[in-house]
Amino acid sequence: MIRITQDPIDAAELLRGFCQDRLDTGAVVSFTGLTRGRTGDRTVDALTLEAYPGFTERVMEEIEADARARFDIQDALTVHRWGTIAVGEPVIFVAVAAAHRRSAFEAADFLMDHFKTRAPFWKREDGPDGRRWIEPRDQDHADLTRWAEETP
Repeated sequence: MIRITQDPIDAAELLRGFCQDRLDTGAVVSFTGLTRGRTGDRTVDALTLEAYPGFTERVMEEIEADARARFDIQDALTVHRWGTIAVGEPVIFVAVAAAHRRSAFEAADFLMDHFKTRAPFWKREDGPDGRRWIEPRDQDHADLTRWAEETP
């Protein structure tokens, strides 16, 4: 399930709800991405993400469908914020449930690598030096490329 929201993300609450009543699940892996206060030598006061609800969710749903087809998982949940997000606040929460840990870890890693580079969000850092639009880094693209090289 994919949700994008302008509301704050409560990762602990989301994880509790996701884990509830999972009698056949052996592993739940979760990831919470936070807004950093520094990027290299640049101070960041806030991160602003722009998105087109509906379109952004559809692309993210396609990525999730790829993960479900590739890995033996039972369920997945992603909540991604958009709008202005203060330093230290969660930007994204991803949880994956599977019978065994390896599938859960790999699916969560796959989702994050693909969301980071393919999900249609436009990201801007705001700081004392002004505003700067940011793009995925070379390492983000390299992380994505490794999935094309590995067979499911």
